[in-house]
Amino acid sequence: MHIGLVGAGNISGTHARAISGIPGAVVTAVFAPRRERATALAAQHGAAAYESLDGFLNHRPMDMVAIGSPSGLHGEHGIAAARRGLHVLVEKPIEISTARVDALIAAAEQAGVTLGVIFQDRVKPDIARLQAIVGEGALGKPILASARVKWYRPPEYYGDSKWRGTWALDGGGALMNQGVHTVDLLLWLAGPVRRVFARTAAQLHAIEVEDTAVAVLEFASGAFGTLEAATSAYPGYARRLELTGSEGTLILDGDQLSAIDLKSKASGTSAASDTSEASESKTRPVNASSPVVADVSAHRLVFEDFIHAVAERRPPLCDGAAGRASVAVIEAIYRSSALQVPVEME
Repeated sequence: MHIGLVGAGNISGTHARAISGIPGAVVTAVFAPRRERATALAAQHGAAAYESLDGFLNHRPMDMVAIGSPSGLHGEHGIAAARRGLHVLVEKPIEISTARVDALIAAAEQAGVTLGVIFQDRVKPDIARLQAIVGEGALGKPILASARVKWYRPPEYYGDSKWRGTWALDGGGALMNQGVHTVDLLLWLAGPVRRVFARTAAQLHAIEVEDTAVAVLEFASGAFGTLEAATSAYPGYARRLELTGSEGTLILDGDQLSAIDLKSKASGTSAASDTSEASESKTRPVNASSPVVADVSAHRLVFEDFIHAVAERRPPLCDGAAGRASVAVIEAIYRSSALQVPVEME
């Protein structure tokens, strides 16, 4: 699988490192509007460097692209790639509005190419285990879901970037950029949301978008939920997700399943019946205070799944429709905050 990278920043470097660990997968070309950045990343992987998108998309051999450009360019770059017959794997969020997401999904369908979104949390071991417990119904009737992403980014994170913290290219702040991973998990685990009531603001940083957000969620199942997301919470703390049903509670602390408290272990599956291996997280994860991805193993699994999805002509772990869901919820949260009223999901 010959893979082209759209972007040459921090996340594209993560993608390149993930790809390098996959047998038979190679980075073949890198595009970035700043030639020196494209050249630097391409040189590390023996790839061709391009400052022209058209030139990059014409490069062959190339089977797919991994898009790591600013969020507000994901759709533009993905549509251009799809029209050249290239499969498209997009960094989260898939785009910054549902209208743009819909245009990208339509372009991929029309071109007959596979479209996927990178939500690497879904493949982490304890999160996959949590999903298995929920999936087999061991929690019973959904009652309550709460998620907390109290992270911190220093002023230079925004100040040194031309696109972070802007509506045009970031599409939002602590929710659209950082909290979107946890919004995706909430939807994956607790199902669709039907109504939100929220407030968002820039409480610490001098940015256009929010660095602090709170929301009350009503799920289609009838369960209630709360969501907090911030890049203003010094020094940054592990993400926490709690799910409560009629049969018990599950708690995810960072990437670790720290509590599996079920009334009964009678389901007979190892995921639900073994509560002894839940372990309390003792360290603050790197992403709580830094955008740098130290461990690319989860990203590698996402790339492997996508490559197999292309070969097997099946949907990837997170396809365009699934990637759209988190954007739709965040859009509704922003709309609720602006109007200061509850908002029904469209």
